[in-house]
Amino acid sequence: MSRSRENSTTTPTDGTTADVVIVGAGFAGLAAADRLLSMGLSVQVVEGRDRVGGRSLSGEVAGVKVDLGATWVSRRHTAIRDLAHRLGCTTTGQFAEGRNVLWSNGRRSTYKGTIPKMSPVALADMARMQMALEKLTSTVDVDTAWESPGADQLDAISFGEWLDRKHALSTTRAMMTIVSKVQWGCSPGDVSLLHVLRYIRAAGGLNHMLDVDGGAQQDRITETTQEIAKRLAGQLGDSIVLNAPVRSIIQEDSGVTVCTDSTMISAEYAIVTTAPEHRAGIEFQPSLPDKAEGLVRTWRMGALSKAFVAYEEPFWRTQGLSGEALTDTGTVFITFDVSPDDRGPGVLMAFCDPRVFDGFGLEERRGRVIRQLADLYGADAESPIDYVDHCWGAEPFAPGGPHPVAAPYSSVAYASALTEPHGRIHWAGTETAGEWAGTMNGAVLTGQRTAECVARRLGVREASSA
Repeated sequence: MSRSRENSTTTPTDGTTADVVIVGAGFAGLAAADRLLSMGLSVQVVEGRDRVGGRSLSGEVAGVKVDLGATWVSRRHTAIRDLAHRLGCTTTGQFAEGRNVLWSNGRRSTYKGTIPKMSPVALADMARMQMALEKLTSTVDVDTAWESPGADQLDAISFGEWLDRKHALSTTRAMMTIVSKVQWGCSPGDVSLLHVLRYIRAAGGLNHMLDVDGGAQQDRITETTQEIAKRLAGQLGDSIVLNAPVRSIIQEDSGVTVCTDSTMISAEYAIVTTAPEHRAGIEFQPSLPDKAEGLVRTWRMGALSKAFVAYEEPFWRTQGLSGEALTDTGTVFITFDVSPDDRGPGVLMAFCDPRVFDGFGLEERRGRVIRQLADLYGADAESPIDYVDHCWGAEPFAPGGPHPVAAPYSSVAYASALTEPHGRIHWAGTETAGEWAGTMNGAVLTGQRTAECVARRLGVREASSA
């Protein structure tokens, strides 16, 4: 059943026509518009925020541009890298030289590599659990995980419950909790095991998901990831309308009509790129099918916050430290060095648990982060020159991130609706991707593929050579 909402009957004051209307100006929506325009079709993109980029957002600390949202690209993320190159954006390798820091059970230690230094028993348990995850991951079809062998059983338990059943040691569970917080913005007990396996498979395996060198954290976009979106939007020009939350999408046999508070757009087809949960604010006429409605209800967004602390120089580098740290307690649970170079300023990026972060004022949040950095990096961390943070779960429009938290039972029941068109409405967005789901690369690929699908329905087969 469709949801009614206050102001849903607002009468738009003007109208626009296009071949295709696209809801959302993140990477999927912009990539779809770019591809359709290259095919000679007309498009109109409507975005509820006052900016483009979706979950990619630029910030600044001590004069250094930083990524408040999506950050890294892998060597294998060719779609987003090709787009960045075309638009004149460059990459910077993620700094990873030196030893990493681990704060565990109230003690600080350092280590090399991806997996922290542990006791032989703890290392053996971590290897055991990683092998078990990889074995299960190999059985999952990345495009239709919900149809994989044993999908019902894998979807019926949470990642945390699986760790319990496998009798994972506390050290292993602490590491997997960090993975869950970074990837889905939730604890292991909140997310379906099948959903975890799907994302690991989509990311190229657990090692590729976690590694810096040769992995998913290989490079950053020097100009920030949102700059890619801004430059692409600049090429799309008047095709994009900001500050235009979509209130309703009405489809008839001849086309669709997308209504915002101020404009009404008529088109033959629509591409909706918003995350499933955020479709709840749109009234669909006719109503969404039951599975698509279930997706909206159950694929809730996770929450993750980030803080950036700047210093005169990256002092930790002179101590032989990489700036990468893992902690099992407190507000901060992982850090990275995102300094521009050895000369400074030095910038540490900290991922923060929103449950013990978002509810406090700026000064309290700042104090919590800096106190924890002092534990990790010493007294020098107590004297920053600048600080900035961003709480994605507290955003006023389309809150949450980085990805949906698909709870147990919600994938087998509803995930097939991720890509099934609803009449003239098609879906795109990183959540709908098979390979590279959950990445900017996946978002670009789904935008391009959905655009090509809609173009075929419009009778257009090949992109122009322009």
